[in-house]
Formats: sequence, structure tokens, C-alpha cells
Amino acid sequence: MMKKAISKFLLKLFGWKVICTVPSYPKSIICVAPHTSNWDFVLGELAYWSLGRRAGFLMKEAWFFFPMNLLFKSLGGIPVPKRRGGSLSDVIVHKFKEADSMSLAITPEGTRARVTDWRTGFLHIAYDAEVPIVLGAIDAPTKTIHLEKTFIPTGNIPDDMVKIKKYYRDFTGIKPENFSAE
Repeated sequence: MMKKAISKFLLKLFGWKVICTVPSYPKSIICVAPHTSNWDFVLGELAYWSLGRRAGFLMKEAWFFFPMNLLFKSLGGIPVPKRRGGSLSDVIVHKFKEADSMSLAITPEGTRARVTDWRTGFLHIAYDAEVPIVLGAIDAPTKTIHLEKTFIPTGNIPDDMVKIKKYYRDFTGIKPENFSAE
């Protein structure tokens, strides 16, 4: 309860607001974009906490050094190895299937730099785990964090990605030059 009140206070203090019309699903992936700044993490956590919700997150394993690893793991962080090709998606799908409740925030851009090829792991995870995707958007010019749309993956990854990117085209990140939804 205290975390919720403090989060609301901090967001208001810095002029940010949260618009949330999606239900609190027992299990979900939260797709977060634009991801253009390290502040996105802080804002996302505060926004979700201000709703009285908790979500884990994926983060580059390089951030999991002592003492930061203690903080990030306590907040629900899951380190993502630099080398890909492992079965992280399979591990996460298994965690979803075993859990009674689980929400996981993922930034499909995978970096704060401008990229046009978003990572598709979140779509595979959501489809295989049979969980909805909450589209979370950070809009810096209006200082608004949006949680207003739920996307149900179809399994057609290219088509799903086109639809998701189209949704995010109306939003502007903290560093607009670092975002592309093309």
C-alpha cells in the first residue's frame, strides 16, 4: 500500500500521469515502448506500482553486477544473456505455465538505440504461454504512461508485429531520435 502511494506521489511530483483501462490480468506480458532512455525503467516501475500491480522484467545481464543485482532481482528482474540462441523464451513460458499469477514487462526494441527490427521473443512467449499482451506506452511530450490496449497474439509473428508497431507510432519517447515503429 505504501509503495502504491509513494509511486503515485513521485509520478505526480514530476508531472507524469498513468492512464490504465486494462484489467489486472493474473498472467500477462507487458510490451513497453518506446524504450529510448534509462528513465523508461523507472517510469514503468512507478506506473505499475501506482496501480497496485507488480511485474517482473527482462534486463541485459550486464546490469546484474553487485550490488545492482540484489536490487534488480528483488524487483523481479530476470537477466538476459548477451549471447542469444539459448532457451530463455522456453524457460519463461514454463514459468508462466507453472505460476498462478505472473506479469512480465519486456521492451521489444531490446535497446535504447533506434532499431527497426524489434525482437519477437515476447510474441512467442505470449502465444506459447497463452497469455495476453498489455501494450504499455510511454509518451514523453504529454508525460503520460498508457496501459489501454490488450493484444492477443495469433501465432502469426510477422503480422502480429506489424499490428503492434502500428499501435506505437502515435507515441514519442523521452529521446524521440532513438525510436522507430517502422
